Amino acid sequence: MRISFLKIALAVSMIFNLSVLATAGYFYYTKNAYWVSPFGAKMRKDKFLFEQLSLQPGQVKKMREKALPFRAQIDRKRQEVVAKRNHLFNLMRADVTDGQAIKAALADISKNQAEIEGMVIDHILQEKATLDANQQQKFLDLIQKNMTQERMVCPPVGRN
Repeated sequence: MRISFLKIALAVSMIFNLSVLATAGYFYYTKNAYWVSPFGAKMRKDKFLFEQLSLQPGQVKKMREKALPFRAQIDRKRQEVVAKRNHLFNLMRADVTDGQAIKAALADISKNQAEIEGMVIDHILQEKATLDANQQQKFLDLIQKNMTQERMVCPPVGRN
């Protein structure tokens, strides 16, 4: 009887452990399966805005090859902005606030955000150059739609 109880306890323990492991895996997958585009839209990491265009397979391949490193660069810059914002809040929380340091931190954040905007514009222009005139128009219309549609605030930073 005692061995039977131990077998049941072991089975229940294994089921519990497997369910915890599966839950952790699920949340890890869902958290890391998305990224926030420069326009503030939450997208699956394996999906791209340009896939909504009628592109040739070669064009899709070229754009995808450029998009992956671009996303990595943007994400690194976003993390820098997050770190600098945290530093700014630490400066504001100090017992004695240093106005000059706060202004310098704000200038640094603004500089990083301007760099991100410049990177986005450069990337858009590079992608546009690979398209014909009709595709270029559709591409820019799609970008404009995504930039303005329900995104009247700055995109969230630090949520990937």
